[in-house]
Amino acid sequence: MDITDFLAALRAGNGEHPALSVSSAARALVAVRGLHRFWLLEGVTESDPAAGVRPPTPAKRLPKAISVAQVEALLTAASFGDTPTSVRDRALLEVLYGCGARISEAVGLDVDDVDLDSGAVRLRGKGGKQRVVPLGSYAREATSAYLVRSRPVLAARGVGTPAVFLNSRGGRLSRQSAWTVLRAAAERAGLAGTVSPHTLRHSFATHLLDGGADVRTVQELLGHASVTTTQIYTLVTAEKLREVYAAAHPRALG
Repeated sequence: MDITDFLAALRAGNGEHPALSVSSAARALVAVRGLHRFWLLEGVTESDPAAGVRPPTPAKRLPKAISVAQVEALLTAASFGDTPTSVRDRALLEVLYGCGARISEAVGLDVDDVDLDSGAVRLRGKGGKQRVVPLGSYAREATSAYLVRSRPVLAARGVGTPAVFLNSRGGRLSRQSAWTVLRAAAERAGLAGTVSPHTLRHSFATHLLDGGADVRTVQELLGHASVTTTQIYTLVTAEKLREVYAAAHPRALG
């Protein structure tokens, strides 16, 4: 059996061994390739039969996004009362969705990064790269309410920090605490199990494309180094179009 047949057998399985997933088969092939490469270097063999066999590529996993109505329910659920932390939580989630920010970028915001007059925020992304993105009217209003009414109350409990989002002790809100805020709001909104730290970012991109934004613009807003990364969101919208077509067109289904 040559290496290609071996890979095919892993994927197909047999009566004794179940078929392996793409990722498991790829890991097995990588091990085989490493063994043959070692034998070649050690002089055990004169050629490497596995050199030209590439591991199978897993199918692209589409980002999970929630609907606009679900986003609105989530944001409403974040406003649980009128306490300083509740006002903060609403502002945090509005920024995550309104700017497409990563959760680490949101908690990394300093007060000087927010310009309410122009309606923009400066986000620090991966590799220290910075980008300025618009702050929508809802996020702008929620952030203004937090900075004016609630942040001073939380800041008085700490020793002073430039962070926008503060915890109950007056220090910078951590990623873990921000995730807890999101999870609690999701549970109150009836969305438990469907919302992750990246869900609002995915939804931001998907809803922009659904609304007619071009991929290059979304790329800039998300801070992706390559447009290829952003293009996966076009698969989401294409899938949605197929679903709508199948449900609405009289001759879509036989």
